[in-house]
Amino acid sequence: MRPAHTGLAVLVAALWGVNFVVIDIGLDHFPPLLFCALRFLLAAVPAVFLVGRPSVPWRWIVGVGLALGVGKFGLLFIGMNTGMPAGLSSLVLQVQSVFTALIAFAFLGERPRPVRVLGMAVALAGIAVAAVDEGGSGPLGAFALVLVAAAFWGVSNVLTRKASPQAPFTFMVWSSAVPVVPLLALSLLFEGPTADARALASLDAPGIGAIVYVALVTTLFGFSAWSRLLQRYDASTVAPYSLLVPVFGMSSAALFLGEPISPLRWCAAALLVGGVALTSMRPGARGCIHQRLRRGARPAPTTGTRQTTSLGSRSPELNAYADSLSNRAK
Repeated sequence: MRPAHTGLAVLVAALWGVNFVVIDIGLDHFPPLLFCALRFLLAAVPAVFLVGRPSVPWRWIVGVGLALGVGKFGLLFIGMNTGMPAGLSSLVLQVQSVFTALIAFAFLGERPRPVRVLGMAVALAGIAVAAVDEGGSGPLGAFALVLVAAAFWGVSNVLTRKASPQAPFTFMVWSSAVPVVPLLALSLLFEGPTADARALASLDAPGIGAIVYVALVTTLFGFSAWSRLLQRYDASTVAPYSLLVPVFGMSSAALFLGEPISPLRWCAAALLVGGVALTSMRPGARGCIHQRLRRGARPAPTTGTRQTTSLGSRSPELNAYADSLSNRAK
């Protein structure tokens, strides 16, 4: 990834990490499904009337909206509301990188390079260390809900990659409109109209601030930026940067919520950062590519007429390289 895109990925990870603290605050003011519905309502309205129609088929918008809004965030909010601490939630949710890579391999044919596989293994070792450290700090059912939420995030990543929206912000706005009605219906069914009305009647500044942050900062800005990165790079390249989220999540939870960070937790954070660094390495990329080009194709003649070579006659490495150039030129 280019340095600017790497910085953007890290910024999004930081915003998403702090988001767990904000969610914890918001859950003190709203039932989880209602809070989730209000998040996406504010993200979609009034923006949905200003951005124009989306440029991708509706099936991708509906798919991402349901997977991200109802699946990931609905289950995450319920899991945190039933006992999962903010720091631990930010950690467990990063298993999504494994789900993303597996789904991308199964449905998109994206094969991560060995160095990226190693980086993911190192980062997941960090998750395992932190999980052992946190141990039984959260109920098993809540842990399972956040784990399933991570799987839905992986689905959303791959669907976004498949849709490849040319206008990620517009795509995110329309995708945010999809889960509002299902989440409100589920809230009325399982949380009850009385609890919802009580929460809305007692709305205060911290509650409004929580909705604004999770809707505008992490949803509209965060996921539109993430969609842009997924548009330019393979899902297996972008997804590992989300492993930085628990570093920011645990730090902000310790700072604002008083959640302790043990030596094992710092060790886990180091493993996570090291794993992300490995996944972003491209050892000798330029030299190797040029060598492959020289070995795999004849140089073009210097007669002023450009000679073209069909993709079918190139090696698999050249095909992959040509595809990557095409994707980055978009």
